[in-house]
Order: sequence, then structure tokens, then C-alpha cells
Amino acid sequence: MEFIIKISQFLLSLSLLIVLHELGHFIPAKLFKTKVEKFYLFFDVKYSLFKKKIGDTVYGIGWLPLGGYVKIAGMIDESMDKEQMAQPPQPWEFRSKPAWQRLIIMLGGVTVNFILAYVIYVAISFAYGDSDVKVESLKDGYWIDNPALLDIGFKTGDKVLAINDTPIINDSDIGFNLINAESITINRNGEEKIIDLPEDFLGQYSASKSKRNFEYRIPFMVGEVADTSLNVKKGLKQGDVISSINGKPLKYFDQLDEVIDGAKNTTVSVEILREDNSKVTKELLLDDEGNFGIRPYNNPSRFEELGYYNIFRKEYTFGESFGAGGRKFTKTITNYFDQLKAIFSPSTGAYKGLGGFKAIYDQFSPTWSWPYFWGLTAFLSIMLAILNLLPIPALDGGHVMFLLYEMISGRKPSEKFLERAQVVGFFILIALVLFANGNDIFKAITN
Repeated sequence: MEFIIKISQFLLSLSLLIVLHELGHFIPAKLFKTKVEKFYLFFDVKYSLFKKKIGDTVYGIGWLPLGGYVKIAGMIDESMDKEQMAQPPQPWEFRSKPAWQRLIIMLGGVTVNFILAYVIYVAISFAYGDSDVKVESLKDGYWIDNPALLDIGFKTGDKVLAINDTPIINDSDIGFNLINAESITINRNGEEKIIDLPEDFLGQYSASKSKRNFEYRIPFMVGEVADTSLNVKKGLKQGDVISSINGKPLKYFDQLDEVIDGAKNTTVSVEILREDNSKVTKELLLDDEGNFGIRPYNNPSRFEELGYYNIFRKEYTFGESFGAGGRKFTKTITNYFDQLKAIFSPSTGAYKGLGGFKAIYDQFSPTWSWPYFWGLTAFLSIMLAILNLLPIPALDGGHVMFLLYEMISGRKPSEKFLERAQVVGFFILIALVLFANGNDIFKAITN
């Protein structure tokens, strides 16, 4: 079921972004009376899952879900239609239009992506507001189990005070500031300490088997008891909190191994706090690996009720949501540029974290959450826009680069040059796609 939910979100988000991006090219092309021969969701290599011709345009769905495209007549693109380009230019072709019209057509896709992201951020601000956790409410600090953090000196219980010179007020501040982090100020057992991060910290973090960083310290709340678990018929309920084992208090889930202390193939007495705040005692079994066979559950509102942290909530009026959405929009763009800067700086090792389709798929929630889905879709829309603006031939940014050269110099690059540039750009893109998805495969094998 988890796979179905995640793949459904992945395909819905990807389809929405591709169709709207290509619509951004399609609309100005039509406005400038430029013939659009194809409008496709996904690629139709050899055959299509669906296609229908309406007017001059064939609309269709391809079988290869690696993107989408519009084929504009008289344009040197990935189709490399040399036969058409060998014919005399026609008034309805892209190459016959003024440079400023061609520039608008090429910028249409990324413009729509930026607008879409902003609209989504405004909508989710109005519909859901903002919620965050105040770091000062995490009384016993964070749970640290990522080797990349442990190896440089972090420990469970550390409270994050600042990253570089930026004070950390809300939990989300950590993620936004970690990209450029050189040092992190913590409070450990009442004493302030500065931990300097190595230059290649992002590379170490990307190569780590664990992708957790600073995690909330939460109780062991029962989620799902596996059918194969020895405790499947013990009467456990979703939302039960295991608060002690054999008389030893278990305040946090991260203390479980310490409390169990290597016990295996044995029966233990556990005290359980139920959702109605009643307490019951049960005898549970540990298997030969020392596990209960219980999948933990995350219930933020219940954790707040139990005093594990405080959630800050803010709602916006319709008018206020435009400002709130704008702040999220600009903050996300700035953060993504910081990520790109780190990726293109080999010394940071951030390129090791570059991922492909599996990495994107992994970002989606295993449970359907509309706020999370739309927030991630807005981020992906910004990512798609910025990547498309990179000055690589075959991307929108490559076409824009040559058009700006033409408008400034008054000289149009030859079609032969553009064809060769398109081939070079295509191979660069293939190399990037192979590298990114190769990273995914490598991590899946080694983790």
C-alpha cells in the first residue's frame, strides 16, 4: 500500500509539472501564430499510449515517464528534424518569428513553473497556515544517530542554538541553514559548545546510510504490529505509548536498545499509556533479534499533548497568505541556489547527494498528506524551473542564451551551429541523468 500511495503522488506531481511547463511554451507559441506539431506528456519513443490530433497539433501520452515536450515547427530541438529544417522557412515556423517572440516562447515553461510554485505556496498558507516546532521546547535536545553527525562530535541530547551566526528558533531553520553550515553551536548538559563542520560535510552526509539528521526525541508509540510479530495477538492499539520495560522507564524511543540491554527470545513486562491516559501492563515477547515486531507511529499532536515539544501554529487571512506564500517562495529559491552552489563545488562533496527519479520518489510521504504533497510539488516546480534555466544547449536556458546573443549582437547563430550545440547539450544531459540515477542505484546497493 505504501508503494501505491508514493508512486501515485510521484506520478501526479510529475504529470502536473510537465503538462503545465509545456503549456507555458504552447500558449505563447499559439499567440504568436507558431505551429505546434506535438504536445506530449512523457516521451513517445516508437509508440504512444494515447494520441489524438486536434487542429495542427497531436496531443498524446508517451510510455517513457522521463519528462514531456512540445514540438514546435521550425525549431532545432531534441527531435533533430533536419528534413524540416532543410526546407525554406515558413511564416508559421519558430525560426521565422522575431527574436523577442522566440524568447518569450522559450521562457514560457519556466515562467509557468515559478508562477505555479508561488500560487501553491499562497494556497497552502491560506488553507493550512504554518506550523513548526520551537527548538527551545525540545527539553532533552535532539536524537542523533547519523554516523556523519556522530563522527564529528554530535550526541543525542544536544540542543541546537545556532548555525554559523544565525540563531535557530524553529526546527525548520536547521534544514534551511545546514547547506551553508560551517559551525553549529549546541548546548550539551547546560554547557555551550561549537562544533566545526568539515568542508566535505555535505558529501559525508550524502554518503551516509542514514538520511536522518537532527530528529525529535519522541516516545515509542505503537503504530502497526506486523502479522509475523510474536505480539500480534497481545491487544496492542495504535497510539499506545510504551513507557517502561521491566520497570525501567522508557521516555524516548532512542533509549529502547539501552533499556532492553541486548535481551532476546524472552518475555518482558511493559507499561503502556493509552490515548485516554489510562495505564495498562502487558507481557510482550522479544524475538531472536531483540525486536518487538512493532512499527512505531508518529502523532505530533499527541506528542505535544504529552509535553514532548510545542508546535507553533499561525493562520493567515486571504490577504496575508500572499505575503506568507511569497516569503516561502523566495526562501525556497534562495535555498535551492545554495544547494546548486554546493553541488558545483567539488570540495563540499555535495555532488554525492545528487539523485534522480528514485531520490524524488523517496521524498513523497508514505501516507497521503495534501499539505506535504503540495509543498513538495511547489519545491519540485522551482527545481524544474531553475534546472531548465541552466545555460546548457537542449535545455530552455541554452535556447535563451543563444537568443540573447542574437538580440545583443544582431547576429543569429547558424542552424548548423545550433544543431551541433543541441547534440552537445543532449549528451551533457544524458551524462547528468546517468550520474544522478547512478547515484540512486549505488545508494540502493550499498545501503
